[in-house]
Amino acid sequence: MYEVRVASMADIPAMLDIYRPYAEETTVSFEYGAPTAEQFTARIARIMEMCPVLVCKAGNAAIGFAYAAPAFERRAYAWCADLSVYIACGERRRGAGRVLERAVAALCAALGYRRLYALVTEENAASIAFHEAVGYRRVAFFPEQGYKMGRWLGVYWLEKELNDAACAEHFPRSMEELSAGERARLLAEACDESV
Repeated sequence: MYEVRVASMADIPAMLDIYRPYAEETTVSFEYGAPTAEQFTARIARIMEMCPVLVCKAGNAAIGFAYAAPAFERRAYAWCADLSVYIACGERRRGAGRVLERAVAALCAALGYRRLYALVTEENAASIAFHEAVGYRRVAFFPEQGYKMGRWLGVYWLEKELNDAACAEHFPRSMEELSAGERARLLAEACDESV
């Protein structure tokens, strides 16, 4: 059983430790190296102001994190968010990613977002399969979008619908506007293994 909760500033060092190998050793992230602690802290703090940032723990150890971030800059895109999920190397394929995605999606739906997006490199078949298994569909493929580790990589754009078009009646709320009780209920439901 996993514990998923809203991340705090104290979780950021563990989150960076989880993210570092993705940036330094894989094409999962298009960063050429891990950000510094200061850069990563500033990045996560900016995202926390508006969107869900969650950490997943098994026992006392953080084994993964996920967040939604604004997908685009222009105001008309306010109902779209970009999903990121990172699981510690030894913990992959054990269900933590599914729990984190479910929790982020539930929070984003409650906040009033219409769609979650995932951008996945073409050679990351495991991530594409994961996203499709949890309800995302491929909507576009962009060949040779990034160059990393000596090769050009295409990117799949996947999306998951959270709310219908009527959600445009109100702009999405911030995490602060979601009551503690509602947050707790949504996170508990996401962690329920019977779902």
